[in-house]
Amino acid sequence: MSSTTLTRRPVGRRRPTRRSVLGTAGLLGLGSLTGCGIPSAYVAEDRRSAPDRSEREQRLAFSNWTQYIDTDDEGGRPTLDAFTERTGIQVTYTEDINDNDEFFGKIGPVLTQGTDPGRDLMVVSDWMAGRYVSLGWVQTMDRANLPNVTAQLDPQLADPAFDPGRRRSVPWQSGITGIAYNRKELGREIRSTADLWAPDLKGRVTLFAGLDEALGLLMLAHGADLAAFTEDDAHRAMDLVQRMVDARHVRRFTGNDYTSDLASGAALACQAYSGDAVQLTAENPDIAFVVPEEGGELWAESLLIPNRAGHKRNAELLIDHYYQPEVAAELAAAVQYICPVPAAREVLAASGDKEKAELAEHPLVFPTEEMRARLHTMRDVTSAERPGLHKVWGRITGV
Repeated sequence: MSSTTLTRRPVGRRRPTRRSVLGTAGLLGLGSLTGCGIPSAYVAEDRRSAPDRSEREQRLAFSNWTQYIDTDDEGGRPTLDAFTERTGIQVTYTEDINDNDEFFGKIGPVLTQGTDPGRDLMVVSDWMAGRYVSLGWVQTMDRANLPNVTAQLDPQLADPAFDPGRRRSVPWQSGITGIAYNRKELGREIRSTADLWAPDLKGRVTLFAGLDEALGLLMLAHGADLAAFTEDDAHRAMDLVQRMVDARHVRRFTGNDYTSDLASGAALACQAYSGDAVQLTAENPDIAFVVPEEGGELWAESLLIPNRAGHKRNAELLIDHYYQPEVAAELAAAVQYICPVPAAREVLAASGDKEKAELAEHPLVFPTEEMRARLHTMRDVTSAERPGLHKVWGRITGV
């Protein structure tokens, strides 16, 4: 099994990627809001909806991450503009999500109090989406308004443990946590996570600082089932990392800045996201990305409709708009993450555009069946498990 070397041109962006909580919800003054079922935080089903103003107000507000949508030279957003042209619904699009924890801290008190959140649609990472769902902070979607989602959603993303059947969440884009490395400088291929611990990589390896980001790949290396891992699985993986830290094998623990260590040569190998690998390897063809032989973690960042949103039906129509293969293809060509609409591949392949046709064969946008067989979705760390695991992980990482 060989590494994936990518040669696409840089796309001119480095989007902030998902991060772990690392206890910051408490620092933000939320405290018990991270728990599931706590009266001060949990919102019962009968308190989640508000009168839907969609019919009389042809608008909606959409919060997303920065640089996570297609744009044109005039500053427009073609796929959003096409939605407005087709439906008459105006979209107020705001790039106000820079960090899962920060956004959780901002919107949490509003959702707990049952007031208007000021937005009808938002995108958060699935590990965080699991908390919104368990806290009762998001609404159940009307599948009658989502025929394209029903028909086109990638089956591998359709039934996460935190939201069976995707009743309250729909993937926006997806990605893989794997390993990036400088194949030329290392002089060999990396095939498994265990290869990170080879003597010639001492002091040149970085791992993610976030428990939710790092743990899946580490547990897969020990043969754990990510969909049903145990605390023993987690501790076994963390024990190995502790030994590597003690041996000074791990250079440091990183957030989104892991890319700078790899680009500068300070690190030769690291845990990495497939979406970043597209740009990293475009800038330096010596850098390769690999899904380990034992498997990589498949994750998604998903669309949610928050409680008390005033334009729920309009939000559902927008979600379904992005599940038309032609629209999904346009978005995939811009952001170059894993497209949650497999049928978009054929659209790109038949587009007549050389770069788009190449993208249709890109394994980190449309994974091959062989790669898919090695991708696993991790269940959420429960509220009961999180304090103990964070205590250990925090001691290891120094965060």
